[in-house]
Amino acid sequence: MAAEREREKRILCVGLVCLDIISVVETYPAEDSDTRCVSQRWQRGGNASNSCTVLALLGAPCAFMGSLAPGHAADFIAADFRRRGVDVSHVAWQPRGDVPCACCVVSAASGSRTIVLYDTNLPDVTAHDFERVDLSQYKWIHWEAAMMRRVERHNRGRAAGERVRTSVELEKPREELLPLMGMGHVVFISKDVARHFGYRSAPEALQGLRGRVQPGATLICAWAEEGADAVGPDGELVHSDAFPPETLVDTLGAGDTFNAAVIFALSAGKTLQDAITFGCRIAGRKCGIQGFDGIV
Repeated sequence: MAAEREREKRILCVGLVCLDIISVVETYPAEDSDTRCVSQRWQRGGNASNSCTVLALLGAPCAFMGSLAPGHAADFIAADFRRRGVDVSHVAWQPRGDVPCACCVVSAASGSRTIVLYDTNLPDVTAHDFERVDLSQYKWIHWEAAMMRRVERHNRGRAAGERVRTSVELEKPREELLPLMGMGHVVFISKDVARHFGYRSAPEALQGLRGRVQPGATLICAWAEEGADAVGPDGELVHSDAFPPETLVDTLGAGDTFNAAVIFALSAGKTLQDAITFGCRIAGRKCGIQGFDGIV
């Protein structure tokens, strides 16, 4: 019965959602040129939002928490969340501000993506917003922001099976975000963050940054075509090779896909080795298709 209740619990992703306007071009255009695109689409984007998409495709019950402001862009985003089966009851609807928009150029020749984000004046979700969340409904919360103290209080005195596991992503090397490294049970650090500290490989970064995470935490670093490495509470380093597609098509959201797939596997009780291998496989499939449909 306890195992059944645990399976019913959901995964919550807290962070950014934005409108991605994606133009696929044959080759990346030169500056001050006039180019026709191969295709163009609107897509719900943002790290936490993308991770929800992947979790839903993998079959995990999940919810999103972030800010939106009423308007056409928000209507599209909310409808797309619902189409995927993602719970949006925790969305913080803001009375002012605009939904962030990203103009994305994807090169069909290389699969690379170039993103220009209009980061608007939309307020972020607050600790007060998060107080309304019933933590007993969740088994895992993935963050881009710091509201973890409430989860730590919730976990105190609870049996292991009733505690909420947390993960945090450090994608950008911003000094104000670095303290988050010491807060999550699972910490994802990007290649950019690792390089910010002067590390030249994922194993080197994990060895150098392991002392920054809390005791018993897991540290994970993906390194694009070199795969991913991780170190768990036992201190053992595990590695997975990358699984590149035959043709690189679209890398937009590949990192979010990796994170979501690893969270999915770990929350289902898989080993750290199996989890990062699964993450690399699913991220590789995503790089071989436009968007997310078809990764499973």
